[in-house]
Amino acid sequence: MGLLTKIFGTYSDKELKQINKIIKKINSLEATVQNLSDDELKGKTDEFKKRYKKGESLDKMLPEAFAVIREVSRRVLGKRHYDVQLIGGIILHQGRIAEMKTGEGKTLVSAPPAYLNSISGDGVHIITVNDYLAQRDCEINKPIYDFLGVSVAPIVHGITSQQRKEAYACDITYGTNNEFGFDYLRDNMVIFKEERVQRGLNFVIIDEIDSVLIDDARTPLIISGAADKSTDFYRIADYFSKTLNEDDYKKDEKTNSVILTEDGVKKAETFFKVDNYADPQNMSIQHHVSQSLRANYAMKRDKDYIVVNGKVEIIDDNTGRVMEGRRYGDGLHQAIEAKEGVKVEKESKTLATISYQNLFRMYKKLSGMTGTAATEENEFREIYSLDIVVVPTNKPIKRVDYSDKVFKTESGKIKAIIKDIEESNLKGQPVLVVTPSISKAENMSDELRRRGMKHQLLTAKSHEKEAEIVAQAGQAGMITVATNMAGRGTDIKLGKGVPEAGGLKIIGTERAESRRVDGQMKGRAGRQGDPGSSRFYISLDDDLMRIFGSDRLKVVVDRLGLSDDDAIESKFVSKAIENAQKNVEGNNFDVRKSLIGYDDVINKQREIIYSQRSRVLEGENLKEQIISMIEDVVSYEVNLHLVGSDSEDSDLNKLIEYMEMLYVPVGLIKREMLEDLNIKEITDKYISIAKKIYAKKEEEFGEKQLREVERVILLRVVDLKWMDHINNMDHLKQGIGLRAYKQQDPIQAYQYEGSAMFEEMIMNIKLDTIKYLMHVREDKTPKRERVAMETGTNEISSDVKSKPVRKNSRVGRNDICTCGSGKKYKSCCGKNL
Repeated sequence: MGLLTKIFGTYSDKELKQINKIIKKINSLEATVQNLSDDELKGKTDEFKKRYKKGESLDKMLPEAFAVIREVSRRVLGKRHYDVQLIGGIILHQGRIAEMKTGEGKTLVSAPPAYLNSISGDGVHIITVNDYLAQRDCEINKPIYDFLGVSVAPIVHGITSQQRKEAYACDITYGTNNEFGFDYLRDNMVIFKEERVQRGLNFVIIDEIDSVLIDDARTPLIISGAADKSTDFYRIADYFSKTLNEDDYKKDEKTNSVILTEDGVKKAETFFKVDNYADPQNMSIQHHVSQSLRANYAMKRDKDYIVVNGKVEIIDDNTGRVMEGRRYGDGLHQAIEAKEGVKVEKESKTLATISYQNLFRMYKKLSGMTGTAATEENEFREIYSLDIVVVPTNKPIKRVDYSDKVFKTESGKIKAIIKDIEESNLKGQPVLVVTPSISKAENMSDELRRRGMKHQLLTAKSHEKEAEIVAQAGQAGMITVATNMAGRGTDIKLGKGVPEAGGLKIIGTERAESRRVDGQMKGRAGRQGDPGSSRFYISLDDDLMRIFGSDRLKVVVDRLGLSDDDAIESKFVSKAIENAQKNVEGNNFDVRKSLIGYDDVINKQREIIYSQRSRVLEGENLKEQIISMIEDVVSYEVNLHLVGSDSEDSDLNKLIEYMEMLYVPVGLIKREMLEDLNIKEITDKYISIAKKIYAKKEEEFGEKQLREVERVILLRVVDLKWMDHINNMDHLKQGIGLRAYKQQDPIQAYQYEGSAMFEEMIMNIKLDTIKYLMHVREDKTPKRERVAMETGTNEISSDVKSKPVRKNSRVGRNDICTCGSGKKYKSCCGKNL
């Protein structure tokens, strides 16, 4: 702690002084509120709503609202909010992060700010890290909300659209970040507004906010549909990869990448029968081999993923939990499936995507709580404009965090861990042993089993027993071996006689890459003033020390001449470990910062598309917009064909043919009718014809029916073009990094080229909308059932395939029609006009 901090206090100290003034107001109202009858308390909700509608701010109502919910909690749950819990609630209401230690009752902390913000009627979302916690937290607080007449429901995986809609219509909605994110994307893919389930993004409280906004930030949410590519080549590439020796490839553990050596390249050229493996024509081979190498030699089963019922399921590095519904992108998941001998699913095409950073930054007010946020304070401020206020514990922390024990080898470390477990077990002290992966948890379990030591095992493979295992973990003499699953959202309560035995002991078998994850492990012990202890056992063979540790530490250990069973405990060693973690955290922050730089580009485009799409969905009259599209498309095409052309006669003929394909009746316009006209006159002539055809359509369909046709067609075209644009932008991003070699900023280049691609997409939307609209007939009016969303598809019912606006992609009368019929244009769609 610096001298200035000692004198003036920390940032949190200063903020808490202001918040404590509000706490005094809440406490001053407690006696008055306690004297209210149940009916009088219940009536407070309607009173607050009336005051809000009259213009009173939520901030002004806060002291009374918090006093009310504290009293209701005392009556219906038998739990009175501590002052520190109300402090946490105030921080959340203010749109900030409350750092609160484990065991401080964060579930109860969320109730006051959720209730207060529900008064506005705009909805409150509470995010948890898994479905179990969403249901549990909702059920815990539901009696409070029910008493006050506030509706509440959870969103969990597997419920119907109608159930989702009803849950989102509630005043307060619980759910995971995945569920809220995917529902947002799906809502922006529907054709009829009543199919949407959400009702806006108002106020959100994120439990374990660092897990959601930091750890999950590198993994975007993606809704995808199956692509048409065959999966056979993944099995061929996998067969090739498994024939390689260690000299044939080189692995970089820091970046988790694998590349072929010169010997490996020669083997690839022989195996795939190509002369030059690096030739651009062999890009597909390179792609499949690259992913197969990574799957076989970098991705580890029971660490990065598990195989359950013939499915490859991803494991979250930080939580140890299965990431349901997630798949690795760019063919890596298919390569792992080939490696494991399970069914190789088809590669997917992205239909919609968004990052967690941009999803949660859309909320009007964003807040969260966690026990470990301070180490990422700069990232929260820079990316999310969130500050962190550290909330004091209700009771002093009695947990003792012992210094790390560092061993030369893995075997020496394991012996010491077993000895520590045995000594604790003899005196009845429960022990929680936390490992970094499923495989290492199972290895530790095997070691204990060989010694006849009863224990329980908690990993992603046994997640259905999680609540039962956690409930037993604090009982006398219990030994629990777990992955990082035990690190979040688990409240281990001590059994009879355990406090006297020293409380819960936490043993970490390795340091995590993040200091936050280590802090979460320690936080399982010493809750609410209980005794407890923690210690990490480390070896120089651990991944963190081997990959990121300093060479200086290894030199020191070698000079000391330690045996395998000797341990080091020193400030120098602890500092070296902390520096290794800081290096990893810094690298990860740089990656996340770079990713959001790219994602911000497409996010601005997404906001434009979704905003316009929403207006169309709500039934906005499109007539003026359609007329504007006609003018834009005609002007664009006339200028494209005729301005600056070296062969005006030829291009005039192509313009006539193209306009016939687009909407003009065949033979209506002849070349001699345009030869003496200037560009503006030609443009005006074609616009006039288009408007007459459009007016005739309105007569045929009727105004109301044509507006619905326009709405459906425009939504479908937008969706098709947006999907293609997402994939094109993704391809652009994959190759844009090479611009750095040309002294170009890759993000700036991505922004510039992405903007040009977006403008091209907008013109293609206009062009295809006019084309489909001009070809539609009354008996082919899109019906609701024909345009209903199909899983994995998003096509116009007419099935006309459009192409990018390019000068060389014109359709002449004798060309094959673009509608897919196989007939010539003049005898197909051209004949219809």
